[in-house]
Amino acid sequence: MRMDLKVPFAEKDEAKKLGARWDPARKTWYVVNQTDLAPFARWSPQAHDGTSTAPPASPRAKATAASQVIVGSRYRPLPRVCECLPWEECEKCRTLLE
Repeated sequence: MRMDLKVPFAEKDEAKKLGARWDPARKTWYVVNQTDLAPFARWSPQAHDGTSTAPPASPRAKATAASQVIVGSRYRPLPRVCECLPWEECEKCRTLLE
């Protein structure tokens, strides 16, 4: 039986070592005919329904998770805090997010 997983990109190598496979057509990780699904429990779709109590990896991740994408007439660009790239975390950004 196939079970689809929600594996973050940073954890893909760990899932692969445990026996998960990548489905390029569906763009998802999955396992087939596994008798023990305990190693894959943290990637089960039910674990990502928003009720997880695990803290985010960093303060920047916490700020990103709380934000929403607004499109259309309600869109308002956020002011730039510093000159670093959005995916980098400089000292100035780190102090503002704490």
